[in-house]
Amino acid sequence: MAAMFISLAYVLLSHIFNFGLSEFLTSLSLMGLFVGAFIWLLGASIGGREQVTDKYWWLKNYDERYRRKKHRHP
Repeated sequence: MAAMFISLAYVLLSHIFNFGLSEFLTSLSLMGLFVGAFIWLLGASIGGREQVTDKYWWLKNYDERYRRKKHRHP
């Protein structure tokens, strides 16, 4: 998870500021971010303790298709 955040920070900062680093490292970092997210979702579905939708706070709390409690928030 930390590697994903570091990768995201590297990609964003390299696009905002010109560090003079190669585009290959930026592209590799961006690809690593997506691969890390895919592995994270795959692990959540294989682990069985939580469903993939439980990882997403918005879906769990506010999307009526995924909410466990049927009451509405005021």
